[in-house]
Amino acid sequence: MELKTLALNAFAQNKQAALLIGGAGVAFLGLGLGYKYLRKPEKVVRVGVVSQLLIHPLKSGRAVSVPLAECLQIGLKFGELQDRHWLVVTEDGHMVTGRQHPRLVLLSLTCEGGHVCLSGPDMEELRFPVKQPDNRVIACRVFGADIQGRDCGEETSRWLTRFLGKEQTFRLVHFEPQMRGRQSQDAGPLLPPFEVAYPDEAPVMLLSEASVQDLSSRLEEDVTVKRFRPNIVISDCEAFAEDSWVDIQIGSVRLQRVKSCGRCVFTTVDPETGVISRKEPLDTLKSYRLCKPSDQHIYQKSPLFGQLLIVKQAGILQVGDVVYKISR
Repeated sequence: MELKTLALNAFAQNKQAALLIGGAGVAFLGLGLGYKYLRKPEKVVRVGVVSQLLIHPLKSGRAVSVPLAECLQIGLKFGELQDRHWLVVTEDGHMVTGRQHPRLVLLSLTCEGGHVCLSGPDMEELRFPVKQPDNRVIACRVFGADIQGRDCGEETSRWLTRFLGKEQTFRLVHFEPQMRGRQSQDAGPLLPPFEVAYPDEAPVMLLSEASVQDLSSRLEEDVTVKRFRPNIVISDCEAFAEDSWVDIQIGSVRLQRVKSCGRCVFTTVDPETGVISRKEPLDTLKSYRLCKPSDQHIYQKSPLFGQLLIVKQAGILQVGDVVYKISR
């Protein structure tokens, strides 16, 4: 076969292949555009208003109420304060919470001018730098998972040990930006993996005022939002409406539900006195807020109160922001 004939045959074959590839590309593009326009548009429904934003810098410590906050993948942030980024630990690095030491709820941790301010009843305020790069990094254990924390120094350790009034030694650690968070075990197949610092399970917890009021109506003594330690408090909605909010938009922030918040004995610690009753409001919650039988493998016998969320799109939250439920 002549060279010219070979060249013409090759050209014809390549042209046919190109047409096939081009046609496939156009078909694929058409399918993509079709999916874009055929899928249901998002439905946006107003469901409430942000009435409080609460940051708990010290795990189990007092909340700091803020008018606005950065909502980051790892939780709420206001200046140098970040939610659950300080933790009391034992000398060997195991976490200490209000479940074991209820008086922790009386401790306040704030930040001012690059310094941490630690205060509590009958204690002189202690101040120390937020950044202490020369201090050792401690290997800590939080709910059986390994996580690091920067030790906040010997003076802080002595202060905490005096306050808690126990024979053992306590230390304070700080989770720093370069440290690796704990991988949550709650990210199911439909959720992106996410990390937390020292929170129990998720970076954000949301609760409505109406849910707390509903619980109070069943108790001899009223309880407040403080007892349940949420980050975002919602008004202008019905009790437990938040149970059905899967995707939430607040300003530019997009949040997604992970699971309900299963409650434990910590709810029986009075945030004003630091006294634990081990009875209410937990017993009452168990009387009407247990999960359905099909979810017992997730929650066991813990009553459900509030919603745990991850941050799909970071941004700024403000008190007074309207809350929208997103659905398709």
